[in-house]
Amino acid sequence: MTPTPVIGVCAPLERARWAVWDMPAALVAANYLEAAWAAGARTVLIPPDPVLAKDPGSVLTRIDGLLLIGGADISADRYGAVSHERSEPPQPDRDAVEIALVRDAITRGLPTLGICRGLQIINVALGGTLCQHLPDELGSRAHRRHIGQFEGNGHDVSIAPHSLAAHAIGSELHRVISHHHQGVRELADGLVASGWSEDGLIEAVERPGGYLLGVQWHPEADPASPIIRSLVDAARARLESQARGENFAPDQRGGTR
Repeated sequence: MTPTPVIGVCAPLERARWAVWDMPAALVAANYLEAAWAAGARTVLIPPDPVLAKDPGSVLTRIDGLLLIGGADISADRYGAVSHERSEPPQPDRDAVEIALVRDAITRGLPTLGICRGLQIINVALGGTLCQHLPDELGSRAHRRHIGQFEGNGHDVSIAPHSLAAHAIGSELHRVISHHHQGVRELADGLVASGWSEDGLIEAVERPGGYLLGVQWHPEADPASPIIRSLVDAARARLESQARGENFAPDQRGGTR
């Protein structure tokens, strides 16, 4: 019987209004969840409980894969910088919890996917830095032409051959949907770049020897994207390996070696 992996989805606290409530809520866009469900996974939300910054394992031991989603800018002090005037208000608990989850997930060999902000969290968690406002440095608004919508924010990304990103996508040229004004400046030690936009911005990162992938675009906004499915496949392979009593060492195809 094929195992059903459980994917933990990091959920920010955002103010929301529904029925009689108007208050902070743990909020995840349904298309992230629907993509995981379509790939055969079940999902649980991981809000930024401050306790998890010190004890991420209390959640990670209960899931088979970790998904870090898009959202607010990471606080610049997390990578030793002064906040840019265009940076969004910080979310300290979210930053602390997600950084702790990434670091511990790597230690455990837990398949991990970062989307947009999630890629940036992976890079910062491992010691990398960010460019805080891409138009200042690239002279282009190609990554967020229209604020508040995905339509009209598409562009091409070149993918490194034989990379985890290439296997997940199935191609070495990918049309993506983006909405971000920050990106990788200095790549963290232990990560390799595996995708680039035409202006040279790093669009995909990964860590050799396991399933750790970050993409700067929004695959959840593209119903045809196989990116989230690749996380579910890696999580399922880990479960199957555990059922056989093997030490799990995922290769870049989501299998074991």
